[in-house]
Amino acid sequence: MRTTFHDASVRLYHLSDGPEGGAADTLFYGPLQRALELAAAQPEAVQEGLFIATDNDVVAYLDLVEG
Repeated sequence: MRTTFHDASVRLYHLSDGPEGGAADTLFYGPLQRALELAAAQPEAVQEGLFIATDNDVVAYLDLVEG
């Protein structure tokens, strides 16, 4: 993820069928730090389908926090 500062504007979304596709449901638009807090509060099953998008990159939430 190229944009990494805590105040970067991001979109936190959930793909209903994981990385393979499906419906994308936006959970939050705003600062990266808040998106990470919201993502961490989700159940583990939901976290598996969470993605964070900046203006120049997209990363799976679990790849970001485990990486």
